Amino acid sequence: MPTPQLRRAPEPRGKCFAVLDPATGEAFDEAPNQQPDELDAVVDRAEKAWRSWRADPVARATALRTAADVVEAVGADLARLLTREQGKPLAESYAEIARTAARMRYFAELAPEPQPITDGRPVRSEIRWRSLGPVAAIVPWNFPLQLASAKFAPALAAGNTVVLKPSPFTPLATRLLGSVLAAALPEDVLTVVTGREPLGARLVSHPGIRHVTFTGSISSGRVVAEGAAASLGRVTLELGGNDAAILLEDVDVERIADRLFWAAFRNCGQVCMAVKRVYAPARLYSEVVEALAQRAKTVLVGAGLDPGSQLGPVNNAAQLGRVEGYTSRALADGARAVAGGHRLYRPGYFFAPTILADVPPGSPVVTEEQFGPVLPVLPYRSLDEAVEAANATRFGLGGSVWGTDLDRAGAVADRLECGTAWINHHAELSLAQPFAGAKDSGVGVAGGPWGLYGNLQPFVVHRPQEA
Repeated sequence: MPTPQLRRAPEPRGKCFAVLDPATGEAFDEAPNQQPDELDAVVDRAEKAWRSWRADPVARATALRTAADVVEAVGADLARLLTREQGKPLAESYAEIARTAARMRYFAELAPEPQPITDGRPVRSEIRWRSLGPVAAIVPWNFPLQLASAKFAPALAAGNTVVLKPSPFTPLATRLLGSVLAAALPEDVLTVVTGREPLGARLVSHPGIRHVTFTGSISSGRVVAEGAAASLGRVTLELGGNDAAILLEDVDVERIADRLFWAAFRNCGQVCMAVKRVYAPARLYSEVVEALAQRAKTVLVGAGLDPGSQLGPVNNAAQLGRVEGYTSRALADGARAVAGGHRLYRPGYFFAPTILADVPPGSPVVTEEQFGPVLPVLPYRSLDEAVEAANATRFGLGGSVWGTDLDRAGAVADRLECGTAWINHHAELSLAQPFAGAKDSGVGVAGGPWGLYGNLQPFVVHRPQEA
């Protein structure tokens, strides 16, 4: 199909802020630093657009399908810009854009269905569904486009309008995405705003916003929930994880080593559902550590736009400092860096892929979400000990069990206190499945039909039974 004509929104008031290339640490572009008081007009336009957008589900589905087509038509431009500001290898950016388009197509095919209520009374009751109004979508920097679509696609399919705010670290690809989608969606149905705080705080607490959907840290999620409470808006929060992988005694280490390594290190470890700690049987501990270390030592680290790069930089200086701090603390407490253990002293925010052995169980690199290319491997002597350690956390997003006996692995997976558990793989999600965290890892459910109904309000109609 021909390249769509982009309808660009007027530039907002206020100064711009620099956007850095994490492969160099230098500014390469800038984005508008929109001011909190500008949100009144944005939300007001979203409210007006909602009145017509909510009325025609067939038109909404058609628009979402067209939107997916136009995203794919400019996929090369989106991918290069995403890699430039986020750092991930170009192939991963293409995969993210494909997932973005696929999610729009998936939700285009979903529509809420009326549900009859039968309770023995002489009335006919039916649950119908109404959209909520303007939705605020707050997106982090690790998967800017994919997570944006995870929020706006179900919201738009449900008949809501969306005000989308990307992270200040990755605003450019999202702005381009917004311009692209403007060719397929009615005006003001989806608006992208960019800026530093307090823009996000004002957006989540805005009285015209009826639903806030947010992905980020637990501490930020609490702030978002408090802000949304001011207007009694509903919230959906995905607040990160510290996923454990438990290897069983019958695991074939060499067979699963590649999958396990990339389950931890994809996107430079900056994945909420990445493996962030490995529990290996004491008998196999050295073999597991060596297999993972061998892969960490040979993976090609470089700028995402370099054709051979398998692992890019950490996205920003603050996150690099966090990863470096957790690693240094672990080493000072007696851990061994079997691979890596240090930043790479070159331009940009590069950290050597790191495998840590002999890590104290209470070290922050084990108990917190490091969100970078560092993986602690811990031994266990009994399976009960491993399960207890895996569950001994405030996080509860995902987990996995690795072994040859699938029934036994499944029984262990049933004991994990998390929203999703995998056997012999990790962090693979279907568009049709629910995505939710246990404990402090989230509030509400995204994904699949649950994501659609999370953007709707039930409306019950009672009428007498017909004679």
